Amino acid sequence: MNENLWKEWHGKPYYSLNAYLKNIYGKKIKKVAIDGGFTCPNRDGTLDSRGCIFCSAGGSGDFALPWTSMPEADTEPYIAYFQAYTCTYAPIPYLEQLYRKALDKPSVIGISIATRPDCLPEDVLSLLSRLKADYPGKFIWIELGLQTIHEKTARYIRRGYPTGRFTHAVCQLHQRDIPAIAHVILGLPGEDFEMMLQTVDFINSLPVAGIKLQLLHVLANTDLAKDYHNGLFSVLSMDAYLKILIACICRLSPDTIIHRVTGDGPKELLIAPLWSRDKKRVLNSLHRRMQLENAYQGKNFNIWKGMASYDPRTFNPL
Repeated sequence: MNENLWKEWHGKPYYSLNAYLKNIYGKKIKKVAIDGGFTCPNRDGTLDSRGCIFCSAGGSGDFALPWTSMPEADTEPYIAYFQAYTCTYAPIPYLEQLYRKALDKPSVIGISIATRPDCLPEDVLSLLSRLKADYPGKFIWIELGLQTIHEKTARYIRRGYPTGRFTHAVCQLHQRDIPAIAHVILGLPGEDFEMMLQTVDFINSLPVAGIKLQLLHVLANTDLAKDYHNGLFSVLSMDAYLKILIACICRLSPDTIIHRVTGDGPKELLIAPLWSRDKKRVLNSLHRRMQLENAYQGKNFNIWKGMASYDPRTFNPL
């Protein structure tokens, strides 16, 4: 790892979101999770009524504040993160009101919107383009739940769309100069080491600006918890997770910003793996192990270029 990257990444062996924000704004910037009152086509009956198999009743927004409680102008700068459920899944007037309310706040430096690749129709994309033009000093990021490229796994977790839909969404956003951030879950039932690396390879093949590498959490009152209690799969040990995580980071393009390397399961809902509760220990172990192994983001990126076993253009976006 060269000295310039070490400085740019602020002493970490990967390009973290914190490093990126410090490089742009000169200091640490917090992200405030917002609940915009959305639902999801996987919950309202459009695709399903049960949600994704791993998703809690909070729609991945268990720590989110109601949108009416967004911090006001006298706070430190922050990113307004529309996190709970599918945050583009509503009529355009409502979306515009909500996004503008956040972007109008002087303390908000930009918004990050969590959604599904199949919930970015043309009118939503047009709205995002207008907002980008109206707020030139602020940014708009779109976080897309990919989780995996493997269709068998996608069916099991009830994702509800083909992988090609993700490709299509990323390309549509890229045409409008709106950064896409991919959510990936490591440790999904039935996926081995190589399958998880293939998902990272796929992301490398697309104009994806950032990635969240998320450990699979088993949360109470989910269908995933039922399968776990029935012994249908086991969760990763910390050692196994660090092994695959480091391999993914080394395979990842050094230009891709890593927004997350583990994740936070609500303590009152978390069933497994319990070791993930100690996030500080996980991060310290990751950094220590990467140092010992001389591992860093992009170390094996060129290897992927010669090993890809698929062409992403073959994924049908329809």
